[in-house]
Amino acid sequence: MVNAIIFGAPGSGKGTYSALLKNKLNLNVISMGDIFRELMKEDTSLGKTVKSYVRAGLLVPDEITLDILKQQIAKIPKGYGFILDGFPRNLAQAQALESIAKIDVILQLVVPDWIIIERVSGRRLCRNCGAVYNLQFLKPKVDGVCDKCGGQLYQRPDDNAEVIKIRLELYECETSSLISYFKTRHVPIIIHTSDRLQIPPETVVDYFVAELKKLHLV
Repeated sequence: MVNAIIFGAPGSGKGTYSALLKNKLNLNVISMGDIFRELMKEDTSLGKTVKSYVRAGLLVPDEITLDILKQQIAKIPKGYGFILDGFPRNLAQAQALESIAKIDVILQLVVPDWIIIERVSGRRLCRNCGAVYNLQFLKPKVDGVCDKCGGQLYQRPDDNAEVIKIRLELYECETSSLISYFKTRHVPIIIHTSDRLQIPPETVVDYFVAELKKLHLV
């Protein structure tokens, strides 16, 4: 059982790698972004609160985020670990996390900006089922149509080069301080650096598993 945090810029593949690690290592993936999106679909007090912040372009307050995280971790079956994706986002969250769960390792994806921009600007999503495609290396069989459900594919408004550069700058600013913090806490950090636009996801996942074994965490 291992509790991990995965860090990576938007478009670095965190979701893909987390899903594969989940199957290989019997881990629960806790993606705060996915959780917020699901909550926003619900007609509940919490869902409406989260929606009000997101629609206003604001971050969900730490107090609410931490409560949601505690609930998610409490649901994990005994003997299973987890991967945190999208949390922590700041030092206050990282410090609060220590009272919630022990973090055994950090998985860090280092991807050059030019690869991120190329990947994300070519990304297309299905409006119906949420499937993800890429015009460079994961094209749908029919242009603009989802292979899985026939839904319409679209490009997110923020998936363009100018916005991506801003998001990358913000990510670097947030993450550098977090990485430094976890180093002071003596949490092992496994880094994978990509140098190619297309790299088989299994290659990255096998690397992480091998490094985790060296640390005797799996």
